[in-house]
Amino acid sequence: MPGNRIRNRGYLPHWESEGGIYFVTFRLADSLPQSAISELRQGELVKPKGEQGLARKLEDFLDQGVGACILREPRIAEIVASALRKFDCSRYRMLAWCIMPNHVHVVFQPLGEYELAGILHAWKSFTGVEINRYLSRSGLLWQKEYYDHLIRDGAQLRRAIRYTTENPLKAGMKNWPYVYASAEAFGGPAKVDISKSY
Repeated sequence: MPGNRIRNRGYLPHWESEGGIYFVTFRLADSLPQSAISELRQGELVKPKGEQGLARKLEDFLDQGVGACILREPRIAEIVASALRKFDCSRYRMLAWCIMPNHVHVVFQPLGEYELAGILHAWKSFTGVEINRYLSRSGLLWQKEYYDHLIRDGAQLRRAIRYTTENPLKAGMKNWPYVYASAEAFGGPAKVDISKSY
């Protein structure tokens, strides 16, 4: 299809589309156990269900709360939340996000000349520096790779937004404050035009 492209990155090809809306998960460097990383390297998580099976398996691991889970600390979570809000409506249109103790979910649409990879790099680079400064430490904060999924229709968009906003409750975290959904995410004043996504 015109405007669509495949970007190979890691284990599976990733679809990108001009005007596309994406569901993205990025995680802390210590958020997966070595056993999960070994399975990924051997490709066991990809068989037999492909990308969706991989995503579900990764989410299950992440929701177990492996690692130091530093995003549980309010000041650190606020650094990430502030970065996600910073360029909303200028570099991207933010539909929903959720900061979990060891990972972050985002549903958004890049705007203009801004692309998925550049936006993710900016979020991770800025927050990595700020969080390390706050913790008086240095070194890698975020895992280099991230999971991204091009939203193909309205049903997928609704599922992605629902998953993002309900993830804390699913993980047993009641009244978790680091969850956001825009009015348009639920069909508010400026409804999302999914036809431009795929």
